[in-house]
Amino acid sequence: MALYSLLFLALSIPAASAEEKRGQVTNLPLPRFVSMKANEGNVRRGPSLTHRIDWVFKRRDMPLQITAEYGNWRKVQDRDGAGGWVHYALLSGVRTVLVEQDMTPIYPRPDSNSPVNAHFENGVVARLGSCTIDWCRISAGGYSGWTPKTNLWGVDPEELRD
Repeated sequence: MALYSLLFLALSIPAASAEEKRGQVTNLPLPRFVSMKANEGNVRRGPSLTHRIDWVFKRRDMPLQITAEYGNWRKVQDRDGAGGWVHYALLSGVRTVLVEQDMTPIYPRPDSNSPVNAHFENGVVARLGSCTIDWCRISAGGYSGWTPKTNLWGVDPEELRD
């Protein structure tokens, strides 16, 4: 009887590490970040040309988060959670981030005691470079440097990049 109880207990305990969710089309992790390749992109209610256009994204390089995939369509959302279905040809794997704090300081190295290279305004779209657990290297408008990851949207808090 004790053996059956142990077996039942062992089978009812969930696995220690949950499997990462992956897209059914690309097998890439979901959610993940991408950017707008085009200057304009129709955002539809569903994954086809027959679905109504709810609005149009009008900012090239804007970071977006892919949350689902269906054929050639990707369900995306922006920083505010607004989104819908966009054709994959309008998206790029080039990583960008949105600066979320006004006058975000940009440092020459990941150290807030170092001198400030520049300040980026709220809403600036910057190219994403390397990231440590707390800092990311970004560039925009001819300036580049490091800023705390908490100042950015478009990068996961746990994400590391070389």
